[in-house]
Amino acid sequence: MTDNRAYERAKEIYASVGVDTDAAIEKVSKIPVSIQCWQGDDVIGFENKSGSLSGGIQTTGNYPGKARTISELRADFEFASSMIPGTKNLSLHAIYLDSSEKVERNEIEPRHFKSWVEWAKEKGFGLDFNPTFFSHPLSADGFTLSHNDPAIRKFWVEHGIASRNISEYFGRELGKVSCNNFWVPDGFKDTPVYRKKYRDNLALSYDEIFKEKKDKSLTLDSVESKVFGIGLESCTIGSHEFYMGCAIKHGTLLTLDTGHFHPTELVSDKISSVLEYIGGIMLHVSRPVRWDSDHVVIFDDETKAIACEILRGGFEDRVHIGLDYFDASINRIACWVIGSRNMQKSLLWAALEPVEKMREMELSGDYTSRLAYLEEIKTFPFADVWERYCETQSVPVRDEWLPLVKKYEKDILSAR
Repeated sequence: MTDNRAYERAKEIYASVGVDTDAAIEKVSKIPVSIQCWQGDDVIGFENKSGSLSGGIQTTGNYPGKARTISELRADFEFASSMIPGTKNLSLHAIYLDSSEKVERNEIEPRHFKSWVEWAKEKGFGLDFNPTFFSHPLSADGFTLSHNDPAIRKFWVEHGIASRNISEYFGRELGKVSCNNFWVPDGFKDTPVYRKKYRDNLALSYDEIFKEKKDKSLTLDSVESKVFGIGLESCTIGSHEFYMGCAIKHGTLLTLDTGHFHPTELVSDKISSVLEYIGGIMLHVSRPVRWDSDHVVIFDDETKAIACEILRGGFEDRVHIGLDYFDASINRIACWVIGSRNMQKSLLWAALEPVEKMREMELSGDYTSRLAYLEEIKTFPFADVWERYCETQSVPVRDEWLPLVKKYEKDILSAR
């Protein structure tokens, strides 16, 4: 239990600058955060039991206890969710289909994800989707939707179309909009001389994929860029500029992944710029360490800045928050809990800013007071409000979740 006197004191302190802590807690609790399923099994999925991962991405570490079956993955996620406050979606990749028979990716259908929908209904989760353009023989040479072979390109176009139908099915069945995120690894290890040809191919593929209009109350497509991948260091066909144009042309969301830009670029600074011209954003919040290393999200300045930009701009309905990291060097359930709680902490931090007061200071040219407030609120009693938020959501406060994870590891994960 939290100290009620501490929270009441915190409530008074925040009220002195015009912030209602109860309202902040209520607001944050309703903002969906999409949690990545692939943290639980190192991005392997259930299509191919060989356990291979390719396409310019890599999971590092071999910590014991990863999920090996759909039932294990769901049980692990349910357990992790019991320690994470707020509204939660689960983001699935196409390779997480539930089928007793081999299904080619261009032949996946809603029925292959029916059990996921039934489970999500029972547990109260929304479902997001991602077509899987990696870890497949037809992506082995580094190209999918931009491939020069029309037959291979057609295969991946059909996979993209099938994925849109599945996302639409999620939205219809669950009554919650499903984001469907397109990321392809296509690129060159060394410097190409004919980038245009491959980008032409990629553009034509998306013309085919997005030809059919979907009900945006059910599904929202999104397209994602990347700077480089392992083995694809010199040229990524789907650059940031390419996907800015693609999103505008086809009316999709634009995905901004915190690990997919140069180290000096900040996603927090891009949000309001993108939303001037594009209807919405899908965020993939990760923690890049020198490169797109997908470390577990921490409560750092950039994660807080992203949350602040969303709430300062009133973008809660236009920015769809998703997590995208996969660490196999530590307990995978702890990864889910730590990263997701830190995203929630960042949203609460943002909701506790005296935005109206600081906005007035800025617009009047009083930059001295703006800076003073930005610095002083750093030592406001945020932790007391965070503990109350966790308590209202019936999840552990402080570090009380860690012994629960340790026990789960001892009783369940150690047997795998």
